[in-house]
Amino acid sequence: MNVYDIARSPTFLATIVAMVTTSLPVTRLIAPRLALASCVRAFLVRDTTACAPLPPAQRLNRFPAAPMCSISWTVSGELEAAAPGLTLPDVRMPAALFGGPRSYPLVSYNPGPVHSFIVMFYPAALHALTGVAMGPMLDQFRPLDDMFDADWQSLSQAVLAAPDDEARVALVENFLAPRWQLARQQDDHPASAIHDWVRRLGVQAASSGLASGARNIERRIKTWAGQPMRTLRRMRRAEQLFLDERDAMLQGKVSWSDLAGQGGYADQAHFCRETREITGLTPTELAQASRNDESYWIYRVWA
Repeated sequence: MNVYDIARSPTFLATIVAMVTTSLPVTRLIAPRLALASCVRAFLVRDTTACAPLPPAQRLNRFPAAPMCSISWTVSGELEAAAPGLTLPDVRMPAALFGGPRSYPLVSYNPGPVHSFIVMFYPAALHALTGVAMGPMLDQFRPLDDMFDADWQSLSQAVLAAPDDEARVALVENFLAPRWQLARQQDDHPASAIHDWVRRLGVQAASSGLASGARNIERRIKTWAGQPMRTLRRMRRAEQLFLDERDAMLQGKVSWSDLAGQGGYADQAHFCRETREITGLTPTELAQASRNDESYWIYRVWA
């Protein structure tokens, strides 16, 4: 068979069409409506169902340590734990999963194509909505049905059955909006006027209740947010610094010593040490991985 015959063959043509029409993985970060901005940090969508199969190493999902909690729905495909310390009895994760705040980087794995829809909550806000104390939920993962009442379970079923991600966002926002408005009316909650939510959390903890000693304040913060104030401030500083310099980092046009000084770290070594604690990588390794490794998709989309 000559080159002309090969070019005309059905197999060759089908391969070319597949290469042209195959999409890249879909990764989206969606901001909530303004009325929910102090409750929901963001919606995340990850969809690899329409792209060419990713190699196994690229099916990993690498998440940093984070003060937020989350509800994750696996709309299509499967999600597995790929790091130690997870509390589920099986490596296979349920379709609807609650995740508490995280004190260490986390890795999950998709055996094949997957479509995930994730809602990131401010932990104090989810505590206000559900009464779930966030302290015991640190580094915990639980099936959603084990954590929340029938209304939340009905929402979960509707999210999984929704026709697209826009409908899922609308379902969650319409469910949360009246509940969040009521929660804010009933209590001047620490998440009700967030600009720098960590600073606001500390102020509210100090002014709530009759006992205002340091231990009582710290206890309230752990109940609302799951982690001590010192850890929250450290994570908030790192997140803001990486957001501010995200483009420069991805382009390799950043001085780590200058960045350390800009962020208020003692020195570059201090900055590198905290970056490794939160992400598992040094700043240089993180910048390279964010540019070149599909499994670090969340670092590219988070902005």
